[in-house]
Parts: sequence; structure tokens; C-alpha cells
Amino acid sequence: MQTLYYPSYEHLVMADQPVPDPLPGEVVLRVAACGICGSELEGFKNRSPRRPPPLVMGHEFCGVVDRLGKDVVRFVPGQRVVSNSVVSCGECLRCRRGRTHLCGTRQIFGMHRPGAFAPYVRVPARCLIPWPDALPAEAACLAEPLGNGVHVANLTRHLPAETALVIGAGPIGLMCQQALQVLRKARVVVADLIPERLAVARSLGAEHVIHAAEEDLVAAVLGLTDGDGADLAVDAVGAAVTKRQSLAAVRPGGAAVWIGLHEDAMSLCSYDVTLPEKRVLGTYAATLDELQHALTLMEAGTVDVRHWVQTFPLDQGVEAFHRMLAPQGRDIKAVLLP
Repeated sequence: MQTLYYPSYEHLVMADQPVPDPLPGEVVLRVAACGICGSELEGFKNRSPRRPPPLVMGHEFCGVVDRLGKDVVRFVPGQRVVSNSVVSCGECLRCRRGRTHLCGTRQIFGMHRPGAFAPYVRVPARCLIPWPDALPAEAACLAEPLGNGVHVANLTRHLPAETALVIGAGPIGLMCQQALQVLRKARVVVADLIPERLAVARSLGAEHVIHAAEEDLVAAVLGLTDGDGADLAVDAVGAAVTKRQSLAAVRPGGAAVWIGLHEDAMSLCSYDVTLPEKRVLGTYAATLDELQHALTLMEAGTVDVRHWVQTFPLDQGVEAFHRMLAPQGRDIKAVLLP
């Protein structure tokens, strides 16, 4: 089968790989759609040791059950399904607590095991949920990134969220924006460097947008909140500067939520966290229940994951990937259709 293959650092090619066979407890899916994630773009661009080649990437996907491994009883060939990106063990203490996304031996598709930039992918049956009939493939595959937004809303449900700031109007930022609007009823302010992305954020319901290339982001947020700051600030970029901005833009007693992974090391003034009693929350991935919730929101039309997404056939995967590495205008999210 022809896959979008990452053979070595800084290289992407279309390459033939064997069609997988299912192991016990697994199925082989015929991939219907797979999104290109910002973490894959960043990992490729920065030669991340967390995603070392050679491998087939792709962890945001849906498909049709093609073949069953031994002991699979919940699914049948021809059934349409959506997969989680995380393969958890289901047995460790964290999994037993329901924190399956934090499993101590978790694997990620396209990182620790072959991903779905391919016509077929091998998936443990426990990672799958039914794909609603009303959803097209290019929407259903985005249950995983929207699930990240649902997870942010759930992670912060004990905190006030009347006003929320989202830094970064890329795919995860737009998913977090919509999840906070729908699930927390927040008034959301979105900041980005690209005007076209801000226009999308506004079309999705942002109350205010900040063009961070021309405005002081923190000053703008303080101006919108009578000098107090936002209740929540979600950093969907993950640069050192945006992490610091997220802390500076929240009010005393507020919380910064870090979901972006652009940079690792950073410096900050700890007194700026301690004295105003601000919180910093890390957030990663989503549970299967949160993916199910994401599918429900999409099926109901409560969130929009389609009008700002571009689709490409898999054989144009190299072009699509490089296009998202150097986005122009409304280049926000690409979905590959094998």
C-alpha cells in the first residue's frame, strides 16, 4: 500500500509499505480520513526525538473495519468507526482511575506505532467508537482534536470561565474556543498573528479577536476586562513567549492552560504565579468518552469543524504536509483522504 512515509529527518515521501494484519484484540481499518496535526508538523520541523523516523504518522482518523483479529466481538467488517489517538493498557492505576490518556505505557499512533497516513492501519478494538452516519469522513476524523478541546473544558470545569482567552487560532485553538463556548458558556477572546485565522475565529463565535502582530496581547486582554484579566487563558501555541503571555493575561486567581507543544524549555518569574495565586494546568489528549462527546457535538451541528478545513487525496500528502508547514492565509487544517 502507498503511504505518506517519514523515512528520515526532514524527508517525506510516498512509499510502499506492507498492508498490516490484525493481532488478537485488534482490527485493521480501511482509513477514510486522517487529519494532519500541528504536533506532527512541529515534530517534523524541529526533528523531535519524540517522533523519530522511520515511521508512518497520522493519529486523527476514522475508517471502516476491514478485518478482525482474534477475540474481537464488538465490531464487524464494514462498520464505520473513529479511533482515539492514544492506546492505553487499560490495567494500570491511571487507567483504572479513568485517566486512560495518562496511561504509564501509552502509545500514540504515528509515534510509537504505525499511523493512519495510509490506506490501512492496525488498531486495538478498545480504541474505537462508532462513527455517526450523518458525519462525513473529514469531520469524523477530527473527533480527536475536538476531544482535546472537550478535555480542556472538562479539566477546568471547577474554575470560573466567564471570560476565556485562547492564544493561537490554529486547529487546536479553534477547537478549544468552540468547546469553551459550548460547554463552559464562556465569552472567548482569540489572539493570533494571522488575520485570516482571526476571521475564522470570529466566524466561529469569538467575542473579540486580537491581532498579536500589531497589538500588545496582554494589554489588549486587560483592556477588555477592566484591568483584571481573563478567568482562563489557553495557550494553543506552546512557545515560551505565549506561555508567559497566558500567565500575564489571567486575573489573580485565574488559570493558564498549556496545550501547545511548540517549545519545551522556558523561564518565568515564579512570584508572578505565587503572589496572585494563579494556576498552571497542563493538558494532553482526551479520553474515549471525550471523543464520543466531540462526535455528539459535531453531529448536532453545535461546533463547526468543516468550513475552515481543506481536504487532499493521500497521494498529495507530501504537498499538503509542506503546505501546512508554511501556511498562507486560511491554510489552517489539512485532512488526507486515502
